[in-house]
Amino acid sequence: MAHWFHRNPLKATAPVSFNFYGVAASPAANKICNDLRATRARLLELFTDVTCNPEMMKKATDTYFSLLQGFIVSLDGTTQENKMRFIQNFKWTDTLLGNVASAQQDAVFELAAMAFNVAVWYTKFASRLEAQVPRFITPVEKGRDLEARVMDTYTIQSQAEAQEVTIARAIELKHNASLIAALAFETANFYQRADHTLNSLDPDYSSKWRKYLQLKQMFYIAYAYCYHGQTLLASDKCGEAIRSLQEAEKCYSRAEVLCKEYRQTKGPGSTAKPSEQLFFLKLGSLIKNTLEKCQRENGFIYFHKIPPEAPQLELKASYGLAEPVPFELPALSEQCTPEVYATFDLTKGAKDDKAKPKQEEEVKPVKEPDLKPQKDTGCTLS
Repeated sequence: MAHWFHRNPLKATAPVSFNFYGVAASPAANKICNDLRATRARLLELFTDVTCNPEMMKKATDTYFSLLQGFIVSLDGTTQENKMRFIQNFKWTDTLLGNVASAQQDAVFELAAMAFNVAVWYTKFASRLEAQVPRFITPVEKGRDLEARVMDTYTIQSQAEAQEVTIARAIELKHNASLIAALAFETANFYQRADHTLNSLDPDYSSKWRKYLQLKQMFYIAYAYCYHGQTLLASDKCGEAIRSLQEAEKCYSRAEVLCKEYRQTKGPGSTAKPSEQLFFLKLGSLIKNTLEKCQRENGFIYFHKIPPEAPQLELKASYGLAEPVPFELPALSEQCTPEVYATFDLTKGAKDDKAKPKQEEEVKPVKEPDLKPQKDTGCTLS
């Protein structure tokens, strides 16, 4: 499935030492800093570890986030900002904007950026989060990963791709054609929504992603018309069935064109090859064979007129729709107590502005493993 889904690259980040000499004024405070450095490094390692599975990723994420929250939530019983929130500078790239990073001296920025990367990792793992956190002090720039349009698109795309698994399962188990048509129609709508969410972003970095969303939307509209045609034929509406299948043929041809345009469009991320996958090719054969069957039966049995307009798809799936799982932050680490928090003395450590990285300095991109896709089986699920 590695060549069926488009994937934008992982975010890259600069190393963070959490060395607060003088500020961390107790062994317990120093241990928190050391553990933050180690757990962050471990989490970053797992992003490119081909042996990493969701259980390993969740454990590493929870361990780091439980410590990081000690720099975000109030530990002194007041409503004031955590005094450690703004002590460390964090630097991250964005999935659409190349290797030029943005930096913020804010632990909330680190939490959101790392959570975003974990979410992207899960989408990549599936093909082979938005958490409730305090507001940013620095507004998010347009086109950055944490900007609403980009995050919304990732969320909708993830729902659409989860829905694809449901469709493949329904086809494999030979569920009713009307259900498959409705699921395909709902999935196409997800991809259309995702595409429309990106339409106001700069084409230089959104065009490739949008082409992928458009081709998937057209592919699943073709699926919906194909299976809707089967439903109409079963109801002895052969003329309408033929028109529905003709529309499926038209949408499938458009999806083939969009596949070519997608491959030729420059932009960030991997280049999927959906038109070469058996799941894609099977639909073309199914449309052709079903249309020919309808035309034969209409010539021998029904003699129905073919409507000039394609039927309006107003299909609703009664069940089988994928639902997102809410993301929850782990509990605060037991190390982060009010007593330990009190031993961080900000007056003892002067901020070194010269040590801050420059805003436009490049961060080395994440070198992701080159996983070769296995032979496609047509999305057969076990």
